[in-house]
Amino acid sequence: MAVEIISEDKLVAGLRNSEEPVFAVVFNTYKTKLYSFAWRFLKDRTLCEEIVQETLITLWTNRLELDPKYPLGPYLYTIARRLTLNILRNAATAGAAREKLWLSLTEAHNETEDAVLLADLEEFTEQTVSKLPKQQQLIFKLSRYEGLTHEQIATQLNISKNTVNNHLVEALKNLRKHFRNSGISYGILIAWMLRP
Repeated sequence: MAVEIISEDKLVAGLRNSEEPVFAVVFNTYKTKLYSFAWRFLKDRTLCEEIVQETLITLWTNRLELDPKYPLGPYLYTIARRLTLNILRNAATAGAAREKLWLSLTEAHNETEDAVLLADLEEFTEQTVSKLPKQQQLIFKLSRYEGLTHEQIATQLNISKNTVNNHLVEALKNLRKHFRNSGISYGILIAWMLRP
């Protein structure tokens, strides 16, 4: 008996019409992929199963908001990513668990895993940067977030290139101290800072 392949827009339309057989197709199509995604970070069968269930429950709960123009995969991975990060953040309250989390995340190599790592690291770094002195914050953001050279920053702020360099060195020292106090490897920050 041939299995009918349903297009993404028909799946979304079926979900929006609350068709349970369509939901069953989506469940069977994505459950293993979502489980594998969660397993890369959690390494716990029960937690991974919860991620799959919560992701698909969220899909069903929000089915009327789905847009047929957008594929389901990225939407489901976004939900699973958020749920996984919530679990990891809760687990990261203990120093050893936090270090294990970051070491685990740095081993991630595929695009999805890299995106999760960068998003979480960027959020943590942003919180840390906000605690820097105002001038260091400004120069760090111009350099890291806007990609300006030391010379461009010096021109924009009407200060010397050496002053820019000194502020960046101090900002990195402060970030390293904050990361060390938080139990997160400074090497991860450097890897993030130097990424293309």
